[in-house]
Amino acid sequence: MPTLLIVHHSPSPALHAMFESVLAGATTDEIEGVDVVRRPALAATAADVLEADGYLLGTPANLGYMSGALKHFFDQVYYPCLDATANRPYGFYVHGNEGTEGAARAIESITKGMGWEPVSAPVETLGQPGKADLDACWELGATVAATLMDH
Repeated sequence: MPTLLIVHHSPSPALHAMFESVLAGATTDEIEGVDVVRRPALAATAADVLEADGYLLGTPANLGYMSGALKHFFDQVYYPCLDATANRPYGFYVHGNEGTEGAARAIESITKGMGWEPVSAPVETLGQPGKADLDACWELGATVAATLMDH
């Protein structure tokens, strides 16, 4: 059974709501035969990444960059997973109060270096997530999970 790994740093109610929506989309009844594993960014390991077939990443935008927790995750898994995870599908979401561009650019740069393939546009939300933002997160989760149904 293919595995989707959700790696997230959800220190605020806004990010927790976005994470819950992504998870709901990834585990909706229409998604069959995909195991969804979720790990806080500080707890996710190279073994988690190697065992997964696709990835969903979630982070706040802190001072124009991804969270230190997600950066730590990438620092830990980059070289151990570099060749073994190329071409795997991924998506991500970012929440910010000032802007999300720097965080999104950093995630896209690192995942491109790893050879991961984006399968959905990122969800970037400023301020309190509204219904449209949470619906977009649900769609993101469902889209990434659905790409694994054929594996």
